[in-house]
Amino acid sequence: MNVRVRLYAQLRDVAGKDEVDVTLPDGSNIENLLEQLYTDIPSLRSHDKGILVGAGLEFVDRKYVIQAGDEISVMPPVQGG
Repeated sequence: MNVRVRLYAQLRDVAGKDEVDVTLPDGSNIENLLEQLYTDIPSLRSHDKGILVGAGLEFVDRKYVIQAGDEISVMPPVQGG
């Protein structure tokens, strides 16, 4: 399955791109996707603890099983004041 991953804020800057296509086996979850992403772009791994992930318009946890057609968003923690 091919998954489109959008990167935001400093993660986009670290990766040098705002979008990545990742190929995963069917039944993969967010944790699997992140591991593949870190293999493809090792500089992202140092941001792992604070990463938030969304599928479509909802935040999901790392056990979320990716569905065909999901667009995954990977972003740093939300900050504000």
